[in-house]
Amino acid sequence: MQRAFTQLGGRAHGPGALARAADLDDSTVYRILQSGVHQGIFVREGRGLYRLGSAAPQLGLKALAYSPAPEAAHALLEALRRATGGLAFLYLLAPFGGAHRQCADMAVGDSDLTELGMTPRAVQTVEHSLRVGAAGRTILAYLPQTIQSEVLDRPAPAEAGPGAYLDDARLLASLDRIRARGYALGHEECAAGWNECAAPVTWDGLVMGSVLVMKPKQIMTRCPVTVIEAVERTAADLADLGRGRPAGSDGNDTRMK
Repeated sequence: MQRAFTQLGGRAHGPGALARAADLDDSTVYRILQSGVHQGIFVREGRGLYRLGSAAPQLGLKALAYSPAPEAAHALLEALRRATGGLAFLYLLAPFGGAHRQCADMAVGDSDLTELGMTPRAVQTVEHSLRVGAAGRTILAYLPQTIQSEVLDRPAPAEAGPGAYLDDARLLASLDRIRARGYALGHEECAAGWNECAAPVTWDGLVMGSVLVMKPKQIMTRCPVTVIEAVERTAADLADLGRGRPAGSDGNDTRMK
């Protein structure tokens, strides 16, 4: 039911629309809604409409309390930095303030992030956007269409790099390529002179964020297969950690194709 609310987008929905989105019969949806209202997961609004309540994000935050220890994720980013010779970042889908991303961790060695344009202003604009950069587009590619539409309604930040996708049709086509390949390549989208490679991090079939490697354009004009494979492997290892498995376990590949 919570996934149905996410797929439909918007503020509030009736039982009929929720039943169709959740592929459940109306009576089952009604019982779930009534039980959820009592628990604070759903809130009843006027005219028979319901919206997600405050208990819904609380459940997600409790689940995140059992996510991988920060040092485990950081060790994977450090290994990625050494393997690729680039700068490694972990972005997560932000839980508040609309659909955007936030940097959860990074492995940049002795680099000065100001050379990337990562000033406090850039962090609040370019680095938050899901429509700019390989990391943002990778997350956006696996979000429900309703949320994609909301993101596309917002213009690209004025501070975006010269390679940013400003045309919505071109941006949507890039999302199709990401889903087909399982990774994204970016050319000067966030900052002039820097190219990127990103792959999605997923938990239980849902996209939670993305792993990104950035390298100077003159070094990585075309992204080599070795960098792509390293980024995908790190994303899969982070997904394994999120699902309670050791990184690099022999379980099913958690990358989204």
